[in-house]
Amino acid sequence: MTPQEFVADLFNPALSFLPRALLVALLSAAVCGVIGCYVVLRGMAFIGDAVAHAVFPGLAVAFVVGGNLVLGGAVAGVLTAVAVAVFSQNRRLREDSVIGVFFVAAFALGIVIISRSPGYSGSLQQFLFGSITGIPDEDVVVVAVATVGLLLVAFLFHKEFVAVTLDRESARALGLPVFALDLALYVMVSVAVVISVRTIGNILVLALLVTPAATARLLTDRLGVMMLLAPLVGGGSALVGLYLSWSVDLPTGGTIVLVATGFFLVAWALAPRHGLIARVAGRRRGRRPAMEAATPPP
Repeated sequence: MTPQEFVADLFNPALSFLPRALLVALLSAAVCGVIGCYVVLRGMAFIGDAVAHAVFPGLAVAFVVGGNLVLGGAVAGVLTAVAVAVFSQNRRLREDSVIGVFFVAAFALGIVIISRSPGYSGSLQQFLFGSITGIPDEDVVVVAVATVGLLLVAFLFHKEFVAVTLDRESARALGLPVFALDLALYVMVSVAVVISVRTIGNILVLALLVTPAATARLLTDRLGVMMLLAPLVGGGSALVGLYLSWSVDLPTGGTIVLVATGFFLVAWALAPRHGLIARVAGRRRGRRPAMEAATPPP
């Protein structure tokens, strides 16, 4: 399928699910790109993976009762994030231990709940791997509102989030509410994960949160530029991945992730300052003056 044919399908009334899937994928890429920058800088990719597990019981309950999956997943993710933030205050337990307990338990609860519903196998596959054909109009509205809300919160509290991300003790010494900011960030990650699950799936959603931000991290040293590049990388991955999956009949979520991974590998090799080629060239330039200095005069 040519790109022109793909564009024609996007405007085909009989394929109305396709532009909805693209819109949700682009919105998800935008919000995950911004929130993912905090995740990458803070080294909390494990939390993003755990949140993806935590939203599952909410998705399962919403599916069983016929409710909105996005809202159901958001409620479950937020409740689990609050539980982790509260229990992590006990100094006898490390934060990663509490996360491991609660988020895996939440995922197990989701499996138990959804196993009690008709059509268990098909619905489970949709949750885990995504489905471009199953995004209703109301979900598009919810995702759009959530995206605007998350980006607004990130903009208003950007300095505080950066301070806590880079140095928690200094942030606490400055009088910043570290616990409240941690909780807010957990909740933001939870909502970002939920709005991405319908397109890319529960298992693969971490890639949309981490891979574009990691790619942008290789391309720039400035956080502001990184937060602009990450959504662009994620959006490009969503567009190209959806095009390839629609053209060749491939799983949408997996294709988007592979395209994003391809962008990451290109940046890892070709980034102007931090890429493999630039680092190798820098070492060679560094060796040359040292060799010239060590060479005795004739």
